Amino acid sequence: MKLRNIFKGVMAGVLAISFASCQDFLNRPTEDSYNVSNFYQTDEQVEQGVNYLYNSPWYDFIRPYIKIGEVMAGNMYWDSPYLDFSTNGSDTDLVNMSYSLWSVNAHANTVIFNIVNAEGPSQAAKNKAIGEALTWKAMAYFYMVRTFGEVPIVHDNNAILTEGTYNDLYKADRASVYEYIIMTLEKAMELLPKQTSGWNGRIDYYAAEALLSKVYLTRAGLAGSLNNDDLKKAADLSEDVILNSGRTLTPKYSDVFRIAPSVYNATGESLISWQWEAKSGNWTAQNSLQCDLCFEGFSEFGDLWGGWGGPSYDLALAFGVDPLQSPAERGEAKEKDTRRKATLMMAGDIYEYFWTTKADPWGNKGFNYLYFLFSGDEEYASYGSPGQWEGPCGSQNVKHLFGDGADHEAAIGVAAGRMSNQLPTHLLRLSDVYLICAEANLLGGGTKAKALQYVNAVRARAINEKIDETDGALTDVTFDDIWKERRLELAGEGDRWYDYVRLAYYDKAAAMADLSGQLMNQLYSYNEACKNYWYTGCGGTLEDAPADLTAFDATKAEWSLLNNDVRYADDLPGRSTHVNEGIFTLPLPAADVTFNPHLLEPAQPVDVRAEYVYNF
Repeated sequence: MKLRNIFKGVMAGVLAISFASCQDFLNRPTEDSYNVSNFYQTDEQVEQGVNYLYNSPWYDFIRPYIKIGEVMAGNMYWDSPYLDFSTNGSDTDLVNMSYSLWSVNAHANTVIFNIVNAEGPSQAAKNKAIGEALTWKAMAYFYMVRTFGEVPIVHDNNAILTEGTYNDLYKADRASVYEYIIMTLEKAMELLPKQTSGWNGRIDYYAAEALLSKVYLTRAGLAGSLNNDDLKKAADLSEDVILNSGRTLTPKYSDVFRIAPSVYNATGESLISWQWEAKSGNWTAQNSLQCDLCFEGFSEFGDLWGGWGGPSYDLALAFGVDPLQSPAERGEAKEKDTRRKATLMMAGDIYEYFWTTKADPWGNKGFNYLYFLFSGDEEYASYGSPGQWEGPCGSQNVKHLFGDGADHEAAIGVAAGRMSNQLPTHLLRLSDVYLICAEANLLGGGTKAKALQYVNAVRARAINEKIDETDGALTDVTFDDIWKERRLELAGEGDRWYDYVRLAYYDKAAAMADLSGQLMNQLYSYNEACKNYWYTGCGGTLEDAPADLTAFDATKAEWSLLNNDVRYADDLPGRSTHVNEGIFTLPLPAADVTFNPHLLEPAQPVDVRAEYVYNF
């Protein structure tokens, strides 16, 4: 366990240049070993100096990003304290998250200090790099204030280290932290260019503006009732991004989550992402989310252990599908919302964008889930099929999966490895901005007409591969419509819990009621149902398996679930009884509190615009 997280976060920035010299993100040329005195001499080096802020300091956050963002929110079943809201200050993932966020802040501060004092680069290059670092700093604080509530503000690591005051830090109240985030993003927007084409994953003016709109929407309810001025700012800022950034929604929803930059950058939908890199071999620069979220045998690296977790039963029902139904009854052709398949992998699903070098006997190119599990085809399942359905709630994760090594290398020309891939993790997308604009307008920052317009724009993309875009459009819009749309659009992306935090600021009863009503059930005997479906489709039964398990005929497959009443069983005793007003703020790590007892004291309001200044 990492101790003294805030102190380590203060210290972390001192090592910033060592990270900057070893990353390979966004066209870094071969370099010799650098130090602060001979780095940051050119425009290119200034850009390189910011690169690692897109990955390494965030690495210890990627597991709690799912556990807090999705498991606590009821979108995912992962047996852990996050499932029943019993997380304490000694939890390893919580400690790692805190350390990671403080590290991001420290590294951003130090990179900014080094760039400000660099003499060789152009002012334009320095401004752009500083703006990117400021946006990452704001993002770190945005996660901290929504997770931990009141936290200290560390504006200048060098000053704190010089003065030796790192164990005298006091918490600032939430309002002060939000104001600090806002002033940081405002400064970032002053410095960043407005990019309207040729997106490459880097933060620009509109990315910072989009984040600021989300901050204002979140802060709007902080005082216990909605603030119309904040809602108006959220509405105006988000609409400016929509209308003037040149970005558009990616036509095919599943393309947003593919690994090839030519696909996910094409429309600029991804505004802020962790940009991982795999080929340097530097630990913490790589993405390893597939390991935590995917089932055994999906890739050849022997690093997958996520099959016994997965999307919740409640999330499947929200998409309008029931895992208890036969795949033939639920069939993909009958579904209108394409986001379901791009989010939940269910019995009967076939993915043309995974396992692109393979095909099943019927000519389906890609990954056929049930065929992989039960056919016995050793060549197709050469990485080691578990031979059983693992997902406890009738589906598996899809987002954050890149596929196998061949998929990875074909897409970007770089080999994946054990616990190492380069699939970006999107933290803020244009569709989120559409829904921010819709909600802000509906709640008092504008007009219902605009709210309806932007919700329908997101819905149209979700259904446009199935039916006419105008079919299914809402004719009226309520908060519940937007609330549900946010869940379906962003499920699996580490954001849902923060919707509950935002709602709880001004309506805890509604947030608690929604969480209490979730069906977080395991589906017992689900493996037997899936296997029976496959075996009967091959002409046999569970008791008498047919000789040829590859001769599947869906018209003959029979679906039956033993314990068909499991949807009503209270399989997770205590989740609803653990829902209380205190769950919306997680505890600070116990080691931090021990090291600095001031963190136990009441938070202090801070005039951040007078106390902290960005002199550049």
